[in-house]
Amino acid sequence: MQSLTRISRHGRHRSVAALLAMLLACAPLVACSSGSDDNPLNIPTYDPEAAASAEASESAAAAEASASAAASAEAAGVVTAESLSTERYQVTSIPEDLDEQQTEVLKAFVNYDQVTWNIWFTRTGIEDAEPLMTTEAYQILKDNYEDAVEGHTDGTVRIAVTSVYLTSPYDSSPKATVEICDDQTDLVDYDVDGNDVSTPETLQKRFEKTITMVHEDGNWKTVEEQTLSANECAV
Repeated sequence: MQSLTRISRHGRHRSVAALLAMLLACAPLVACSSGSDDNPLNIPTYDPEAAASAEASESAAAAEASASAAASAEAAGVVTAESLSTERYQVTSIPEDLDEQQTEVLKAFVNYDQVTWNIWFTRTGIEDAEPLMTTEAYQILKDNYEDAVEGHTDGTVRIAVTSVYLTSPYDSSPKATVEICDDQTDLVDYDVDGNDVSTPETLQKRFEKTITMVHEDGNWKTVEEQTLSANECAV
């Protein structure tokens, strides 16, 4: 190192201290070497392979820590868009910083929405929706189901939940509202013979909706859905 030949004795003491610090820094990273044959002063030299190995180890450790944190969050019941999604029902986003009660409303809505979408996907399981809805709302769904064309629906529905809030938290039966963008553009209706019977006016669009829910019999149940606009929201 050429700088060692230019310093005074006082400066050399500082360089020795710096050298010791460098040795200590090299030790845990295993990124420096000190070959005695080519380096009589035993000054550590930079080893690119060792540095790359250390960096890879740190990256692997960081990835493992991240995966562990995600698993811990899931085990702790933390709700995310991914945890609410299924193969045919994808939640693309949910509001941040929901409190415990808002989270319960969100989970109840998604459960209801997945169950009712599965009814249309398969044209079966209408009874599964009954405990998730008020009596009046379930009757409307049942009537629509009985009037529907036999067959099935293919595709994936995508949902962006834009807000969840309580509208009357202090009532004997508290109510809440969930606002969503319901993307049905990937869906296709088929009759029993496999013919495409999709109705573009009521399917294959993005619908902005509000869903009213009420806390009844210890559970959040769906009261009604209202469509506010078509093809104006985004997921």
